[in-house]
Amino acid sequence: MALSTRRVAFVTGGSRGIGAAIVRALAEDGFSVAFTYVRNETAANAIADGLKAGGRDVVAIQADSSDTDSLVQAIEKTIKTFGRLDVLVNNAGIFMTTPIDEVSAAEIDHSLAVNTRSVLVASQAAARHMQPGSRIISIGSNLAERVPFPGLTVYSMTKAALIGMTKGLARDYGPRGITVNLVQPGSTDTDMNPADGEHASAQAALTALGGFGEPQDIAAMVAFLAGNGGRQITGALLTVDGGTNA
Repeated sequence: MALSTRRVAFVTGGSRGIGAAIVRALAEDGFSVAFTYVRNETAANAIADGLKAGGRDVVAIQADSSDTDSLVQAIEKTIKTFGRLDVLVNNAGIFMTTPIDEVSAAEIDHSLAVNTRSVLVASQAAARHMQPGSRIISIGSNLAERVPFPGLTVYSMTKAALIGMTKGLARDYGPRGITVNLVQPGSTDTDMNPADGEHASAQAALTALGGFGEPQDIAAMVAFLAGNGGRQITGALLTVDGGTNA
């Protein structure tokens, strides 16, 4: 297939929350965007159809980030659809707050598969198709660097691993002109962690700005890194948490 005249982005976990905001931001910036979803085909198609109605070039692909073959196939489908890949956004993730004495080995393995292994697998698969000037952007968590509550050990572990991975990949892919960065959100108002949820007030009290962020705040940082402003930024941790970790 001939190369798309637009830059192409692939976003994992783009059917809701932060991922959906990233898909919309990149599409509005002129990217052709492919994004994955696991189960909610209706929500994914609603996002894709809404953006296509506005003249954007967007496709939803069913893929489970915990399944290596499924994830790699989704990237290959993106290449076949658009002919190129310029930006990878590793957004898919799962959140767990299980007390540490109750966490099973299966839960640990699943968290690592989605939150950590998939980032490396997708980065390897995407980089094979990337040209100089391409970007790899992963979504981590401010909880990788500060853990204010119990029950977050496994989640924080999986996100902390992305710090070392980001720095390593920045060195691995730097000679090829590919930047690699990590965006670390704090408490963000999504269905996974709503601003009116049971533990929201305790989280808001930890912030310097006094409240939750919005998915668009994270998407704006991703869009910046994907654009001209991110050309010389690599191996960086960019924390968007309202000052929680200040």
